[in-house]
Amino acid sequence: MRFTKMQGIGNDFVVVDGAVLPPNAFFPDLAIRACDRHFGVGADGLLVVSRDAPGSAFRMQMFNPDGTEDMCGNGLRCVSLWASRAGWLAGQTEFTVAVKEDTREVRLLETAETGQIASIGVDMGEPQFEAEHLPFCAAKGQRILGYPLTVDEVVYSITSVNTGSTHTVIFGEAPTEEIFQRVSPQIENHVFFPERTSVLWATPQDDHSFHVRIWERGVGETLGCGTGACAVGAAAVVRGLCAAGEPIAVISQGGTLSITWQGEGQPLNMVGPAHFVFEGELDI
Repeated sequence: MRFTKMQGIGNDFVVVDGAVLPPNAFFPDLAIRACDRHFGVGADGLLVVSRDAPGSAFRMQMFNPDGTEDMCGNGLRCVSLWASRAGWLAGQTEFTVAVKEDTREVRLLETAETGQIASIGVDMGEPQFEAEHLPFCAAKGQRILGYPLTVDEVVYSITSVNTGSTHTVIFGEAPTEEIFQRVSPQIENHVFFPERTSVLWATPQDDHSFHVRIWERGVGETLGCGTGACAVGAAAVVRGLCAAGEPIAVISQGGTLSITWQGEGQPLNMVGPAHFVFEGELDI
């Protein structure tokens, strides 16, 4: 199987053209094998791209290293750059990508000096805060904003949002290594989150930027997360920490994403880079 290794702010992926896979390929098993960093290629996720997407330029399916299907903003930027290089876009710089049961609008942004793709903008859809959209075990319509969640007899103020994937943001001082490693997986697998949640510890730098440390569901710690950065931006606006409509810099260990949200009823906008790492063959 021919694959391409790509990364967006340190979030790395195995990208595969679905047309090269056997008709009976089971993507969850393939993800588990390909993403294994000791016995496979090694990645934070498997991205399968296909032209079987009526009304869209192509389709992206994303699978975590544990085989669960998910949505990924960094992955979406990577496959958009991949499709451009593969000639799938016929010169288009604005196009639609099918993802799970929805679509996303993508823009390839060029630098004036070189004409090369410098970054990629994505309309990530409207964030969902209601318990039933996360999901979270609470009354229908309840928003999980500053909710007091108790873990090991300590109360953490959490804000949860679905930006294509479920994320829980904790604003405040950066956690210690011990707290990050111990508490993050407990929140991920908390009984209140029946489908688990990613956890983002967001430390304000000023009124428009945050440093984040990321625990991604089904993965563990990652250097970057696109949907997670969107969650931080949306949570910051709805909690009144940042002004709606102004770019918010979400700074992770792998790099920085710019998130803009005009507010209720509007889609999130994410802008960031994507890069090719290498190509290879995996025996399946």
